[in-house]
Amino acid sequence: MSEALSRPKVVVYQVASVDGRVAFTPDVPMLPVLDKWRRITGEAAGLSVDVGTWIQSTHHPQVYMEGSGSFVPRGQAPEPLPVYKGHRPLHEDYLPESVTGHPNLQGWGAVVDSRGRGRHWLRWVGEGWHILVLVSRATPADYLAHLRRRKLPYLVAGEERVNLRLALEKLGALLGVTCVCSTGGGRLNGALLCEGLVDEINLLVFPAVIGGTETPSLFDSPDLGRDGWPTRLRLLSAQTLEEGHIWLRYEVLPG
Repeated sequence: MSEALSRPKVVVYQVASVDGRVAFTPDVPMLPVLDKWRRITGEAAGLSVDVGTWIQSTHHPQVYMEGSGSFVPRGQAPEPLPVYKGHRPLHEDYLPESVTGHPNLQGWGAVVDSRGRGRHWLRWVGEGWHILVLVSRATPADYLAHLRRRKLPYLVAGEERVNLRLALEKLGALLGVTCVCSTGGGRLNGALLCEGLVDEINLLVFPAVIGGTETPSLFDSPDLGRDGWPTRLRLLSAQTLEEGHIWLRYEVLPG
């Protein structure tokens, strides 16, 4: 089976400033300042083209993927959990039928959280959309027990951290996913790009400059080495929208 068939298609959708920033500051997750972000970016006022709706109607992603940093501050220690004292192995995929077989299930809000930082995930993150946590074999058992108590499905992919390629393959094989949309910010997007897992990039640029030296950017990843090569893109379309917004759509070319 070819790589193109062994994993879902991955589409990145990001809203960024002219200098490529996707957040205001490195220390505040996006969720608490989402309303402010939407006002600054112009999304709250409404544009003639809703890029997110276009992606949904064109690519039909069944998974929207985020990193845990979108919800949990980077330096914040998570609340302690009850110690797991059971003997049942927890580092195996947990997909309860009560969720996967729910008649209203339309798709998944997947969160990459190998360190077990999240605590208060909402089961349903939108009408018909259920949370799904991506973990690794190094994820604390206390956290996995917490997810099971709350009937929150998870997939185990990777040893020390989440293996994104394996996670995507499991999404396809176990849940029939054919397209994933990453909206998770620089670290997740950068990891996906470095692994050669991104197929298309949709970028909505808003007319502002944020600055900063550690503020998250579009693709945060290790610096290229002397022999490294940038990821090549092919422009699919460029559209100027109201108030100086620009929608850029790129195909990621094979390395």
